[in-house]
Amino acid sequence: MTDPRRPLRLELAGLRHQVVGVTGCIIAGVDGLLILHDSRTPGEPHDVAAMAAAAHGISRTCGGALGQGQFQEVTIRNRDGCLAVYGIGDLALLAVVGDGMVNIARLHLEARPVLGRLAQMLDLTQL
Repeated sequence: MTDPRRPLRLELAGLRHQVVGVTGCIIAGVDGLLILHDSRTPGEPHDVAAMAAAAHGISRTCGGALGQGQFQEVTIRNRDGCLAVYGIGDLALLAVVGDGMVNIARLHLEARPVLGRLAQMLDLTQL
């Protein structure tokens, strides 16, 4: 029996392996519910999904209040790492956790093409 989510899992694992310092990739609904993860982070994937939704919510509100349009991405950088959250269509998010060595510019470069592929796969699998 084949795993219908295998293509999604491969995209997440691929992103984690392509960018040095990425420790976890999580797909979540904009409601904060975990859909899928490929994570080696100490944080609980369900908690990261909820944090991604919270970051999305405040970013979406800011974009609307400032007349800057639809949400695309937000990056939270801390001393020892970061959380980058990207929109996958209107209903899902890609949250990427990185350690202190992650190159954010490289992460953005590698993650953006993955978003389109994930959006297509999520429509096909109707997660």
